[in-house]
Amino acid sequence: NDNRIEANHIPLMVFNDPLPYGVLQGHIARANPIWYEHPTDSEVLTIFQGIESYISPSWYASKQETGKVVPTWNYVSVHARGKLRVIDDAHWLRHHLESMVSHHEKKCKHAPWKLTDAPDDFIAMQIKSIIGIEIVITELQGKWKVSQNRLPQDRKSLADALRNNGRNDMADLVCQRNENNP
Repeated sequence: NDNRIEANHIPLMVFNDPLPYGVLQGHIARANPIWYEHPTDSEVLTIFQGIESYISPSWYASKQETGKVVPTWNYVSVHARGKLRVIDDAHWLRHHLESMVSHHEKKCKHAPWKLTDAPDDFIAMQIKSIIGIEIVITELQGKWKVSQNRLPQDRKSLADALRNNGRNDMADLVCQRNENNP
């Protein structure tokens, strides 16, 4: 590691214990250097991106009045800081994989796949090729920008434009802020 900031895209599951913020659990390929380049208890940052949307200046009611508007981006995200723990334990990994697969397969419209649907020796080989990671969350920070700084008429026209563009999710957030900040 050359002390550069690095980013990795890793599927993680969140669990409530330990309090107050919980723990994130996931796995990475054994070939991924995260587990041997970052010692246990290294501080890490995980970023969870939520709803986001481009905002056109044309969508603001005040554009017609003053013209003093520019494009922007609305977003919601959560930053979780914590301590990294590496887990090289086949039993833990199997349990983790069963939980992750079960969680995601229940959303599928077909017959849910289970780890036991694949041959045991194949799954054992796959488990040998991964390493578990756990991040005990020490700090949570929510970040959001949903045009809350705009005038009520701009937030209303923006929400209407977002709905017209199929972005009901962001329109709902803009409206919630409009209700809370008349």
